[in-house]
Amino acid sequence: MIAMAHYTQNREDLTRQKAKKFNLWLGMIGMFMMFAALSSGFIVYTAGGADRGIKTLLPDAFIYSTLLIVLSSVTMQLAYAAAKRTAFGKQKLLLIVTILLGLGFFAMQVHAWGILTARGVVFVNSNASQSFIYVFTGMHLAHIFAGILVLVRALVGRIRNIPQVSNVFRMDLATLFWHFLGILWIYIYVFLLLNQ
Repeated sequence: MIAMAHYTQNREDLTRQKAKKFNLWLGMIGMFMMFAALSSGFIVYTAGGADRGIKTLLPDAFIYSTLLIVLSSVTMQLAYAAAKRTAFGKQKLLLIVTILLGLGFFAMQVHAWGILTARGVVFVNSNASQSFIYVFTGMHLAHIFAGILVLVRALVGRIRNIPQVSNVFRMDLATLFWHFLGILWIYIYVFLLLNQ
């Protein structure tokens, strides 16, 4: 009887985990659609006239941001692999490095906004193409903030020594979401580069 109750609980946990992963996929699809809609809006707006382009070079800080997010994806994947191998010390270290790289990405994006502002590219102006830079990067930064919270939750779970099944599941979701954010940034950066 006790074994049966334990088995039922495991099935319930598995069902709950599948639902959480499905919800994450739905959320990522929604985010992708939102950025696709923003891209379409940008293209339609700039097609309305030759004077409607970004008309400024993107700051080099965006290149450094890209390097940071790519490197953080590598450290996140290594942290996930360490979690699956039960190399908990390595998992914690790599998670901390990933969080620091994520914070560095965040700071570099804010620095890029400062550079743009110094060049006269402000959020509210007569050229909405320039405003789109802030909309794209600002929306992405909001998701980066959420991603950092997910990483911190995974780290706290490991520090609190949660069961290995839960640890690997948290790391699986965190890794998937973090890679998605990295790919999304590369899309945004390339899109802005092609339209500057």
